[in-house]
Amino acid sequence: MNPRLPFLQRKTAVLTTSPGVYIMKNAQGKIIYIGKAKNLRNRVTSYFRDHPDHTPKTAKMVSQVYDYDFIVTASEYEALVLECSLIKQHKPPYNILLKDDKGYHYIRVSPPPYSRITAEVRADGEGTYLGPYMSGFTARQTVNAVNRMFRLPTCNRQFPESFRKERPCLNYHIGQCMGVCRGDIPQESYDQAVEDALRFIRSGGDHTITALEERMRAAAERLDFEEAARLRDRIAAIRKAGEKQDIMDAVTADTDVIGMAESNDTTVISVLIYRSGRLYDQNSFFLSGESLSGALLDEFLPQYYSTRSGKDLPKTILLEALPAEHELLSDMLAKQAGHAVAIEKPVRGARHRLVLMAKQNAGEKLSIRAGRTSRELLALEELARALGLEKPPVRIESYDISNLSSSAMVAGMVVFENGRPLKNAYRRFSIKEQTQQDDYSAMREVIRRRFEEYFKAQAETDGIKKAVNEFGILPDLILLDGGRTHVGAVAPILEEMGLQIPLYGMVKNEKHRTRAIATNGGEIAVRDKQAAFALLTRIQDEVHRYAITYMKTRHKKSSYALTLTEIPGIGEKKAQKLLLTYKTRAQLKSASPEQLAKTAGVNAETAQKLWELIQTLPDQ
Repeated sequence: MNPRLPFLQRKTAVLTTSPGVYIMKNAQGKIIYIGKAKNLRNRVTSYFRDHPDHTPKTAKMVSQVYDYDFIVTASEYEALVLECSLIKQHKPPYNILLKDDKGYHYIRVSPPPYSRITAEVRADGEGTYLGPYMSGFTARQTVNAVNRMFRLPTCNRQFPESFRKERPCLNYHIGQCMGVCRGDIPQESYDQAVEDALRFIRSGGDHTITALEERMRAAAERLDFEEAARLRDRIAAIRKAGEKQDIMDAVTADTDVIGMAESNDTTVISVLIYRSGRLYDQNSFFLSGESLSGALLDEFLPQYYSTRSGKDLPKTILLEALPAEHELLSDMLAKQAGHAVAIEKPVRGARHRLVLMAKQNAGEKLSIRAGRTSRELLALEELARALGLEKPPVRIESYDISNLSSSAMVAGMVVFENGRPLKNAYRRFSIKEQTQQDDYSAMREVIRRRFEEYFKAQAETDGIKKAVNEFGILPDLILLDGGRTHVGAVAPILEEMGLQIPLYGMVKNEKHRTRAIATNGGEIAVRDKQAAFALLTRIQDEVHRYAITYMKTRHKKSSYALTLTEIPGIGEKKAQKLLLTYKTRAQLKSASPEQLAKTAGVNAETAQKLWELIQTLPDQ
């Protein structure tokens, strides 16, 4: 709670309702956040309510506000322009600060013989360098394209040392490498291919095709048909690449395509830049968890484009979701660019696929930083959106009940962290309060016992440090193996304990496969969200496997314990004590009568009879 809240509320009560910019400051007078508003009083009041519904990041910012200033503008448009200018000038920590992945990049041609063409971030080694390029993306894309078109090797083999030592790799068999490792490519032919690739980089496809066609005709005239065929294939590869690009021309003329991927504390926004129908450049921005992420695109777009000159602005911006003030932003960019700028959200066709590609690109960037695959990150993001969660869930706990009639009633709890199983956090429960089969009562018992353990762990650590006990960590999401009746049965337990954890069920179809997500009020379809659906299916399969495996183990042990009780003097508790001490049948069989007597607390005669019975039992 901010002790300055009463003062800030009184100040805001008489604030103007005009559009403008507000400037939040901390106790040292440092600007920590800048925002714009159509109505200053309404917007600023929303920060300082007695019971606000803030995100954690917004709440943290508000707790540090000592005072604020404001600037009234003539229109909302002027407020938008002023906000961009002030953010660039002051760089407040709670506004998103755009840091891209730019630097100088080069294309390197290694020294002969058998030169390689690679993308590099420094020009400090031997060889010839082209560049510098401001975009690493452009350098890498160019290198990949020319190596593929001119069938140059990209493997780690050294030539001519590696001639005929290994079989050609997959690239040769799919036509993306000339197979230098076979040792039958003349040095002159290879050097010429490298020269052709460099000509393509410097001059483009048209000039290169013209030169290659002349050489192909000359080779045919001198009856060198093998060389003519190589040149023919090279020309075909260049033309094929051009044809693929031509398909995109009408869709991507002067277009920026923006995609976003989120993890728990980091967001990556990827901008694919198309000019004259061709992919010209790419920018990626990593936004830290300190920025207020309620409307990232609303903050990102004005800042990103306010740094671009008019000639660098596109005619179309494609996004996965329209910002709240896209018409206002479109007007601002149009004045800046001198031409109309359309901001669109495509829902199908080639443009929609471009947005998905930008989103995938952002996911790949994020996956490298997060140590997770882009599919895992996308699955968590899709799941969060489908369920209306504020952010992707880091820790997911899932529960399933398993029983054999009314015997061996158990439950399994599995944990997925960042989309992957966290097996050392798995837990098993024996149902203690139910004597008859009742999945709903059993699930209530398990959830109550699990979170009683949480409060116990919190009390033991007394808030001094994070509990090592896995029960001492709250999940971001709970998934039950069951429908809305399961959710309805368990929700009151969490409410009674004062826990606000999102709770859903996983519904199966008649073939026992995941079908939908269940809530108290109905179901949420997830089959159209492929990554999230795959993750849910995996979680449901895993919790079912874990619970049923424990149930079968318990049932076997129960049957085994009943066999031991056939010996007079061995009751159920002594049988269970033996099974707890000797975990496997092999261990139990290897125990001597004296050890059995000591463990079970029986006399030598009873222990001898017990030992004889154990030796007659099967190993499995």
